[in-house]
Amino acid sequence: MSFTSLALDKNLTDAVKALGYTEATPIQQKAIPAILAGKDIMAGAQTGTGKTAAFALPILQKLMAELPGNRPVRALVLTPTRELAQQVYKNFVGYAENTELNIAVVYGGVSIKPQIAALNKGADVLVATPGRLLDHIINGSLTLTELECLVFDEADRMLDMGFKDEIDRILNRVPLKRQTLLFSATFDDAIFKLSKSLLTEPELIEVNERNTAATSVEQVLYTVDSSRKRELTSFLIGSKNWQQVLIFTRTKQTADDLAKEMCKDGIKTQSIHGDKSQGAREKALAEFKEGKIRALVATDVASRGLDIAHLNYVINYELPYIAEDYIHRIGRTGRAGNKGMAVSLMSPSEEWLLEAVEKVLDTRLLQQWFPGYEPDLTKIEKPARKGSQKQRDRKKALGENARTKKRTSTQNKYGRR
Repeated sequence: MSFTSLALDKNLTDAVKALGYTEATPIQQKAIPAILAGKDIMAGAQTGTGKTAAFALPILQKLMAELPGNRPVRALVLTPTRELAQQVYKNFVGYAENTELNIAVVYGGVSIKPQIAALNKGADVLVATPGRLLDHIINGSLTLTELECLVFDEADRMLDMGFKDEIDRILNRVPLKRQTLLFSATFDDAIFKLSKSLLTEPELIEVNERNTAATSVEQVLYTVDSSRKRELTSFLIGSKNWQQVLIFTRTKQTADDLAKEMCKDGIKTQSIHGDKSQGAREKALAEFKEGKIRALVATDVASRGLDIAHLNYVINYELPYIAEDYIHRIGRTGRAGNKGMAVSLMSPSEEWLLEAVEKVLDTRLLQQWFPGYEPDLTKIEKPARKGSQKQRDRKKALGENARTKKRTSTQNKYGRR
């Protein structure tokens, strides 16, 4: 189905054509008409399926009908991380190229003053992370009293990152009468509970079987001793001549250590995580996209919003503590119908994490041994934490610690993104 058949304005269809879009994806075919009709929607879409255009294009069309003189924020897109905020902002700017609409973005980790200056010029669409948005509201930089449309992008990750309090505070500052759009790659009880407080008679849109990985991604699982994971990672990349490999770890320390050791193996590697400055993160990502570095090691938090065209390889150096993150991780490859490969390295102590992933996928992943890197079955590895430790493990994976209070952690680690 072409974009012209979706009753979109010619200025928008010309813009998407210039960006190389030809046919609308399934999520776009279903979401655009529903949003243009004014419905609240709850949409399940994997990364790389074109979901940003699915909500951006109809929002822009509706806003084009009227341009108030004071240019208040009429559409707000909330994202969990600054990387995703930057990506969504860039897409909006591209789609709005032939319109007079103003697009702005605000996130933490950078000076607030340029953002205030941009908001003072008027912003029809604002892309924001929750914490920095609240900063601007408290400082009087903006109000949301004339908001018409509220979008939650990657809502599942917002809940995983502890943004529920921020979401509640934002909801207290937006009009009750509005259109609300919720997009999530995975659906669970927490998402459905959140949707009941956000949406009014929503239309449920699912273009794939719920919580499934992209079918264009080949999934391979190797069982290997944890002490040999780095060795196998470097061997796979080097022997197979893989370029642009995105590697996931659970913690920031592991990301830094792995990047350092891989450089010693002769593979130019950098790490990206929440403790890195915004400038350092942007520089590492730019060099990765340009091919100046061969591998990029990322934590789950920092990886959100990484949009890398034709990324062919993802390696799960460690299985995630939050099983749904597996879907998000491998969704970085195989985007927009392209083929991709996701390799997971599992130590014997991580089998319980694999069970959780398989439960989310509703399928079994074949465990293999890579020749020369077979696990030592005579050695007993200390099991990864289970049961009552689950919440503590999640906090560790997200960079929190037991002594950090929830509100302070949310502000310092994520809310100011």
